[in-house]
Amino acid sequence: MKAAIIQYNPVWENPEKSIEVIDKLMTNKFADADFFVFPEMTLTGFTMDSEKHAEELDGISTQYFMSLAAKIHKPVLAGIIENDNGKIYNTLVHFDKFGIITARYRKIHPFSYAKEDEYYSPGKETVVTKIDKMKVGLTICYDLRFPELYRLYGKQGVDIIINIANWPTKRIMHWKALLKARAIENQCYMIGVNRVGNDPFNEYNGCSGIIDPLGEELLMIENDEGIFVTEIDTDAPASTKQKLPFFQDIKLI
Repeated sequence: MKAAIIQYNPVWENPEKSIEVIDKLMTNKFADADFFVFPEMTLTGFTMDSEKHAEELDGISTQYFMSLAAKIHKPVLAGIIENDNGKIYNTLVHFDKFGIITARYRKIHPFSYAKEDEYYSPGKETVVTKIDKMKVGLTICYDLRFPELYRLYGKQGVDIIINIANWPTKRIMHWKALLKARAIENQCYMIGVNRVGNDPFNEYNGCSGIIDPLGEELLMIENDEGIFVTEIDTDAPASTKQKLPFFQDIKLI
């Protein structure tokens, strides 16, 4: 299976312009990828102007990624700002190859340090979806600092955990260390997709990556904007758990 991660610089609070950037990146040379993952709040950047950009199913982000997935006939995972009956969420949506919404994860840990918790409601549930035959757990940015959430996914036997982010350069060493830790402790692939560029508050250098179940970096892209494709061994999570049966020794959960 081939995973494609899209590391790019969204145009601040301008979905229409961000769509133009993505459309230029999406060329036929990536047609053999099996699924595509975009950063957190894909078309706006990490904005706290949540009421202005929150959308329902007919919103620009949702409609664009529905059409994109259907056009390339591949699953797409992207971040939107969701309005659900007046509650606003930082949300990761899985669109299947027909553009249909398959799963929707709402960020459980809003980033209080940036006052995200004042503008977004917290999600309440873990979400496991499927890409082909692989079980995939969904998370967003600040979630990465809370291993308890990832252990819940690990105990559900996921093969991949995805984290989409706007993680700034000044704390990027935490990002890289935590991606690796979450993969090792849960014996699964960890896919982290971050952005590059600048917003009014932070600088971003990406370091989007894919870590295998033993903690080896299969991909780690710093600064470059583009689409990056890596092969994932679909048998690796199960074989790692079989060879190193650490989960059976858990005592506290």
